[in-house]
Amino acid sequence: IVWQTPADPDFIFLNGRYVRPYYFEFISHVKSRWARKTVVDLFTEEFKGRPYDYYVSAVKSGRIQVDGQIVDVSYILQPSQKISHFLHRHEPPVLEQDVIILQKEQDVLTICKPASVPVHPCGQYRKNTVVGILQAEHGLTPLFPVHRLDRLVSGLLIVARNANKADQFRQQIEAGKVRKEYIAKVTGVFPEEKVVNANVEYNAREGRSSVVKGKTACTKFTRISTNGTHSVVLCEPITGRTHQIRVHLQFTGHPIANDALYLSFDIDSMCTNCPDLAPKGYDEEALWLHCIRYSGPDWSYECPHPGWA
Repeated sequence: IVWQTPADPDFIFLNGRYVRPYYFEFISHVKSRWARKTVVDLFTEEFKGRPYDYYVSAVKSGRIQVDGQIVDVSYILQPSQKISHFLHRHEPPVLEQDVIILQKEQDVLTICKPASVPVHPCGQYRKNTVVGILQAEHGLTPLFPVHRLDRLVSGLLIVARNANKADQFRQQIEAGKVRKEYIAKVTGVFPEEKVVNANVEYNAREGRSSVVKGKTACTKFTRISTNGTHSVVLCEPITGRTHQIRVHLQFTGHPIANDALYLSFDIDSMCTNCPDLAPKGYDEEALWLHCIRYSGPDWSYECPHPGWA
């Protein structure tokens, strides 16, 4: 086996965009509290996703190496040593949609990001990302995403093509000089205008935010249209907290209409699944939240509206 990640992913389109499984080197360095443990004991204690017998076999076969060398299962680790774990990586699929380039300039690239595709490598995703797809299908590298969009959110993404341009954008965002605009399709008849000032706290373990406590957050909402059952709402986040728009819309009593994570359900205090269980049969789809515009002191970029709007 050659432990080498292919430079370009082999995409497969079959009711979704898949990446052909590939070998990948996960690298970590021995922390002080890991030192003086055997390599097998370390992995068994710290990385509990696999059983002890797997780690024994992985060390013996060279799938786990120390400083680039195959070692014995009883090898004692020392501080700062490099540990490599070579895995046959299977990435989750994403929706079968293209990453559309809207505008290509010398220093800036604007794209329409499809829902379900993360912006950059994170968690189980590495190649099935906006950055990975642009590199593989358009030969664009290096790329520096200026802002973030949640994986299930679609719409405008601004990507700088060099570090200096990325820093210019980020300085303007941090100084509050950038206006951000999204649209969402929510339940019910939304008020004509509403400003929500409610702290947002993100719980990484649960993968969701709440407004019980946390960092200050503010979002301005303006109703665009309604049919009596749903409303299309312009969302202008003044701050930039994780899931801010989604949790603020839930706070108003008008959550995004297909957002299983923040839709409200009847809660039974005796039920062991409440309140976190999504509806049975729910399958991942494009969230009805779409970034349409970012504008700064002397620039503005836009993205077409989605079909549901």
